[in-house]
Amino acid sequence: MWHLVIPHTYSLHLCIFLCLDEVPPLFDLSKLSQLPVEQQKMLLELLSDYEKAKMKEGCKDDFLSFVKEMWVAFIEGHHHKIMSDAFNRVKEGKLKRLIINMPPRHTKSEFASYLLPAWFLGCFPEKKIIQVAHTAELAVGFGRKVRNLVGSEDYKKVFTDVGLQSDSKAAGRWNTNKGGEYFAIGVGGAVTGKGADLLIIDDPHSEQEGQSNDASVFDKVYEYYTSGPRQRLQPGGAIIIVMTRWHKRDLTGQILKASAQRDGSDEWEVIEFPAILPSGKSLWQEFWDIKELEKLRAELPLAKWSAQYQQNPTAEESAIIKREWWRVWEYDNPPQCDFVIQSWDTAFLKTQRSDYSACTTWGVFYQPDDTGVTQPQVILLDAYKDRLEFPELKKKAFDMYQLWQPEAFIVEAKAAGMPLIFELRQMGIPVSEYTPSRGNDKIARVNAVADLFASGIVWAPERKFAEEVIEEFASFPSGDHDDLVDSSTQALIRFRQGGFIGLDSDEPDEDLPPREANYY
Repeated sequence: MWHLVIPHTYSLHLCIFLCLDEVPPLFDLSKLSQLPVEQQKMLLELLSDYEKAKMKEGCKDDFLSFVKEMWVAFIEGHHHKIMSDAFNRVKEGKLKRLIINMPPRHTKSEFASYLLPAWFLGCFPEKKIIQVAHTAELAVGFGRKVRNLVGSEDYKKVFTDVGLQSDSKAAGRWNTNKGGEYFAIGVGGAVTGKGADLLIIDDPHSEQEGQSNDASVFDKVYEYYTSGPRQRLQPGGAIIIVMTRWHKRDLTGQILKASAQRDGSDEWEVIEFPAILPSGKSLWQEFWDIKELEKLRAELPLAKWSAQYQQNPTAEESAIIKREWWRVWEYDNPPQCDFVIQSWDTAFLKTQRSDYSACTTWGVFYQPDDTGVTQPQVILLDAYKDRLEFPELKKKAFDMYQLWQPEAFIVEAKAAGMPLIFELRQMGIPVSEYTPSRGNDKIARVNAVADLFASGIVWAPERKFAEEVIEEFASFPSGDHDDLVDSSTQALIRFRQGGFIGLDSDEPDEDLPPREANYY
């Protein structure tokens, strides 16, 4: 930065010192008009030069400062500061492997595929960048934007000596005037003969691939990464992958799995940005209103929301309970149920607010199978989960009991479950304790009911609450949460132990009077 020292005399003496300290108070500009016009002009020009020099140094040292200078309409969020700090460490050589997973429409590509390569080449105009996107057209489009920025007057205000080589006309392949190279390519394209000091991969999976049920499409992208761009990285080079999650086997998933298998879990720094934070607030509050995100979540299939917006994809291939095992109840109201169980899995108390308390309500009904024989079936009637302090938990449990009036009300005897059992019994609710037997862990309990799902006797309505339960089962045991799974297995195991449901080998229970219910 420049320090301007101005002696307070009418005959103006101006001195400029180059230093890196903060600028001290220098001159009372309110008295500028007391100076002769020529001296006013000289002073203002010097101050302008100082501001320009300060801006240039700031933009070179800090990526976010560069963004603000190049993008006048930029709306800053806290996640931008986190991204910028990571990019700064890449530039400084302190970070070599970076993965950023973030939702759509949060400036992912503007940062990683437009402003970052331009900034990096400004700082290191002799270095080489390879930019990869899921299609060649998209990659070349990024290249055109970067090229145009590097050739702009605004860019030259920051990086005075950096520009385009005179013959750099191709959008996806061009050089700087200092010998640096930029090369854009789509997944599957040839990179033979190219090298990279910085490899940027932006959304390597197309939307069609992401929505495919064929996991092999993700394997092809990983194979391309390992056999192509990864091998073009020069010694000391860095890799930045910025993408939206789609699947456990997408590029992020497979890279991290491979890293863990070779005991290199610390090799990659991973930054995950969920659209809605655990606090319930929007990630980018300055742009995305939480109500808009909640509306979007309600409209999207839960699997898509969890993967793309929360960066939490499920791994169906490892799921004990497959999605396709659930049967869909297509009617507005549930069937007449003979017996209803309401099951609670409670979280720990205030010390562990990240845990959820979950409640599921299940009913048994009878329906002819494909052969015309009437068989017992079980249907999910309701589901609820939330982070609750104990007074809220007690009130919600009471309200849920009043709503469904279940024949059985079970609470696992752990965490907040024990005081809840006591309080609800004091309120006149007949609570049954559920205590898993020794060695009967979560996976064992899910396995104990898996054949019920596989046999096609477990139903769920086309409702949002049911979708959340199905999604949690589909991600188990590798998902982030299993509260609804725990609550459900408690109920289903109790049904089976009581003889209400089962397979052909189970003893049938006596008929009970049917009862009516409605979804709420």
